[in-house]
Amino acid sequence: MSATAVFYHLTRSGLDDLVATLLTRAAGQGWRVFLRCPDKGLLDHLDAKLWLGPEDGFLAHGLQGGVHDAVQPVLLGQGEIANSAKGLMLLGGALVAQAELVGLERVWLVFDGADEAAVQAARAQWTQLTGWGLAAQYWADDSGSWVKKVEKAAVAQD
Repeated sequence: MSATAVFYHLTRSGLDDLVATLLTRAAGQGWRVFLRCPDKGLLDHLDAKLWLGPEDGFLAHGLQGGVHDAVQPVLLGQGEIANSAKGLMLLGGALVAQAELVGLERVWLVFDGADEAAVQAARAQWTQLTGWGLAAQYWADDSGSWVKKVEKAAVAQD
């Protein structure tokens, strides 16, 4: 597997800003991204926010369930990856199955540091993803800027 799991522990930064930044960077690399979140209200919120991008443009995207899901550069949804994504962003406790990692370059897991259940779930995800052999990074913004706190190399699986 060639994907890297990148964990973002939110303590100071806003979710909206981080999501927009990561999605914009991925789009700049030509990647399609699927953002998975079980909270439909949060998906609707992010959908509205992403359409309000900078004055000189916006981040093209769609909500899962439309007729153009397969060609969306960024697709927000609750289900399976439907847009040939190179990146998968997980919010709100969303999970990834090992079979979904084929073809992915990046898995981002963003979690709220003020929510102890979210922190514990992220730790469990770290253990699972690194156990599958993925390289992983843990970033935190507790100093006011993003700092990489931990990095684990990929491990070849038999």
